[in-house]
Amino acid sequence: MIRSHHNYGKSAAGARAVFLAVLALCVCLGGCGNKSGAGDAPPGAMRVKVQVARAIEIPNSNEYLAVLKSRHSADITPQVAGQITKIYVKSGDLVKTGTPLLQVDPLKQQATVGSLEAQRTAQEANVRFAKTQLERAQKLFDQGVTARQDLDTAQNNYDTAVQQMNSLAEEVKEQEVELHYYQVVAPMDGIVGDIPVRVGDSVTTATELTTVDEPGALEAYIYVPVARAREVRLGLPVHLKDDSGNVYAETQVTFLSPEVDDTTQTVLVKAAVPNARIKLRVEQQVRAEVIWSTHAAPVVPVLAVSRINGQYFAFLAENESGGVVARQKLLRIGDTFGNDYEVLDGIHPGDHIIVTGTQFLADGVPVSEDVQISPASSAGH
Repeated sequence: MIRSHHNYGKSAAGARAVFLAVLALCVCLGGCGNKSGAGDAPPGAMRVKVQVARAIEIPNSNEYLAVLKSRHSADITPQVAGQITKIYVKSGDLVKTGTPLLQVDPLKQQATVGSLEAQRTAQEANVRFAKTQLERAQKLFDQGVTARQDLDTAQNNYDTAVQQMNSLAEEVKEQEVELHYYQVVAPMDGIVGDIPVRVGDSVTTATELTTVDEPGALEAYIYVPVARAREVRLGLPVHLKDDSGNVYAETQVTFLSPEVDDTTQTVLVKAAVPNARIKLRVEQQVRAEVIWSTHAAPVVPVLAVSRINGQYFAFLAENESGGVVARQKLLRIGDTFGNDYEVLDGIHPGDHIIVTGTQFLADGVPVSEDVQISPASSAGH
């Protein structure tokens, strides 16, 4: 029994030693905390990072699908009908003015030119003969051997032959010019578009062969519903985005169609697109954000917001008589901008939003603030 009491005394002494060691460690940690700037925190306060809410410009906007088109584009159609025999280029090729694009079968036209050339050559022989006859008639008339009528007849025959020769020469030139049309060439420097025809296809003057688009300068064709058409004006800001929401270019409305498309009930709006580095391509589809107006509103980081029973909450660090405590606030939020929510109600500029450890907080819990200034680009605009 004495031994048991002795053991109990030893256990109590050990417990007191552990307690004193833990207390000394806490004091030590508290001292270390004082060095890092947390010495003003009340005992038991949770250290959290906060962000100072600030108002930023929030756009009132809509997104529409837009198609990029060249500001300088040529639709290539043949000037003659026939069958495609050669295609010299492929889609995407960069061509210079006069570069051959396609060949329409020229054999029939070549035969026509050859036939006319032969007729012209034969007529040249007739002209030479008529000239000889005229010279002979002139000599005989000068010698008084023949009458004036014979000279006039020879002159008329010569003039007629020359006229026929000149007419054939002009016709040959005309047909040779048309022969050039059987080779379709680029009208300007640019990039070859889609080529819907193939070798062997028969084409007419209405058949679209391809397009040649000047590289660089583009326009975004945006089709805005009639309901919002009255709000469109020249100079209205437009942001062109990819599928991930990254902004390709910031531009503005440069054209507004005065007509409504009957089939889609939309109005065509154009926006010039700077494309000096040729990152964008003709016929590329992009998202066009038309910004109708902007308004100032605070934002809150998405990670600082909790959703409970369909409602949104965030914790704010607020000064009260007993110190700084976490207060849970009901929020009314708007759209998402980058990594933030627009706050319609519940947070005001200058509020301290708790952005770390929110899953461990409860309303009224004492906290110690580590303040971060909200970045200016918080909303991604």
